[in-house]
Amino acid sequence: MRVLLRVVLLVSLLTGCGKSAPAIGTLQAPAGTKPEVVQQLEQGNARFASRDWAGAEQAFRRTITADPTLAEAHYNLAVTLDRMGNQSEARKHYMEAANLAPGNKIIWDSPPLRAPTSGLTHDIDKKSYQDPTYKGF
Repeated sequence: MRVLLRVVLLVSLLTGCGKSAPAIGTLQAPAGTKPEVVQQLEQGNARFASRDWAGAEQAFRRTITADPTLAEAHYNLAVTLDRMGNQSEARKHYMEAANLAPGNKIIWDSPPLRAPTSGLTHDIDKKSYQDPTYKGF
């Protein structure tokens, strides 16, 4: 019995007690955002919550048209595109969101930005294209 209990405990620890990774959701507009932009974003969030990916995508695109600097709209669009299977375009919007909100931990902790294969790793020995001695072109 004690051996069985130890095995169950060990398996639970190794598998994370059956917990899966937290689901990525959408973000709300920050305080001070124009009401019409907030309304568009909330409409997209409602459609996302009801799993209407195409409707959410349209709403988030309208939000970005109304305010291209709203990082939360880019992030929400990225999450939606990710759910729809369009990872290449999603990655662009994750990056845009990160550029617009450098201190936002939720955005910066999104899987494409923290995954080692995301392309965000930097080789310190590689010359930058901005370096005047770079001859890569």
